[in-house]
Amino acid sequence: QVQLVESGGGFVQPGGSLGLSCAASGSISSIGAMGWYRQAPGKERELVATIRSGGGANYADSVKGRFTISRDNAKNTVYLQMNSLIVEDTAVYYCNAKVRPAGSVWYPGDGYDYWGQGTQVTVSS
Repeated sequence: QVQLVESGGGFVQPGGSLGLSCAASGSISSIGAMGWYRQAPGKERELVATIRSGGGANYADSVKGRFTISRDNAKNTVYLQMNSLIVEDTAVYYCNAKVRPAGSVWYPGDGYDYWGQGTQVTVSS
């Protein structure tokens, strides 16, 4: 059993900063890419940022220069530092991890998809 537990999020005024973290636990051999997605009311879930196990990162154009994704492989944890927040960043943020289970001899692609429970980020004046 693998779990992703998120923390952080909350309420902030425009221009402010927030940090999110997501820790994976359970029967894990290793983790491939990790990432953050978000879903605003009435919209589809969209990619925010991903980071590969070696550290290479990709960002949605809407957050480039404002958000920074990082990870600690020893702790199976991914972070998202969000600066210069705008109202349009308001959404439920979900973490994702491509998990290679302990003892597995095969896994699809970069690993099995696991998701966190989601954490609300609200940017408002």
